[in-house]
Amino acid sequence: MNKEIIISGIQQLGVGTTNVYESWRWYAKYFGMDTRVFEERAKAMFMLPYTGNQPQERHAALAVNLQGGGGFEIWQYTERTPQKVGFELQLGDLGIFAGKIKCPNVEKVWQWYKEEGIEISEISTNPLGEKVFFFNDPFGNCFEMVESTEWFSKPTKLTGGPVGAVIGSTNIDKALVVYQQILGFDTIVSDTTDTYKDFAWLKGGEGRFRRVILRQSKQPIGYFSRMFGKAEIELVQALDRTPKKIYEGRFWGDPGFIQLCFDIQGMNAMREKCASLNCPFTVDSSKSVDIFDMGEASGNFVYIEDPDGTLIEMVETYRIPIIKKLGWYIDLTKRDPKKPLPDWLLKAMKFNKFKG
Repeated sequence: MNKEIIISGIQQLGVGTTNVYESWRWYAKYFGMDTRVFEERAKAMFMLPYTGNQPQERHAALAVNLQGGGGFEIWQYTERTPQKVGFELQLGDLGIFAGKIKCPNVEKVWQWYKEEGIEISEISTNPLGEKVFFFNDPFGNCFEMVESTEWFSKPTKLTGGPVGAVIGSTNIDKALVVYQQILGFDTIVSDTTDTYKDFAWLKGGEGRFRRVILRQSKQPIGYFSRMFGKAEIELVQALDRTPKKIYEGRFWGDPGFIQLCFDIQGMNAMREKCASLNCPFTVDSSKSVDIFDMGEASGNFVYIEDPDGTLIEMVETYRIPIIKKLGWYIDLTKRDPKKPLPDWLLKAMKFNKFKG
């Protein structure tokens, strides 16, 4: 068992929905999320603290864009009616407010989305002078498009996958314990307090905020690090109003951004580290099973909360399908956890296409 903590990167952004395939088709078209890693219908047995203390039937799929970035876990309740947020979300509300999607060229994506009738802001710049724009999907989720030069394979699509999130906080200094000390976003590249032109399009975005952009000083290592690449976390604290909790009174898995998930190795060491920082695991699949089987992939997963209750998932992956039709799976427990998997191996997953 690996005793060293290795964080390969953002594995996925969890998105609750009322219809898995409707959402997936949109994300495949506009984010290139067209490669299936796993898909399963089963009971969510271990999330009881966040699902009314009852196991809940669900349909979940993990999809990726093989150009690079993390994936999407698209998640739907199948035996209860998913409950949408009961108020208008505003920037600074507590939880994941927006997912960050990377692209090679912001202007090209903006023009495409504009022609497609997507609800979209104008192109602006963040405090670092980088071009960005915000937009909404048809399901009520907000995203920020950011530019990147880091790609797993030569870009042929206009976007990659998620590379971070905008997260509401009531006290950024307290939240830094989770995002810097536990998750490894050790570099503050911007810490400003002001009103912001790039925020003005967002609901509540005309107010005054403290915003802190965190990045990693080191290139990630691990099995999937070359595909996931570097990421960033943006913490936003509303100074003009009292923010609301995005999932107050709702279940994990209800529509919206349900978690930000990191692929790690060294779960036992991570358990000790989180406990020492007063951020214990709130869910731990290994307490109930040796290996959590997701049908086509396996591993163990845990959850922690940041000081405002935003859910962070960490997954220690043991097995993934490469070409499901051929029964080709990779056992990661027999590999060096510090070494990235060969590029050709992960690119072979292109045969697991989601056809919509």
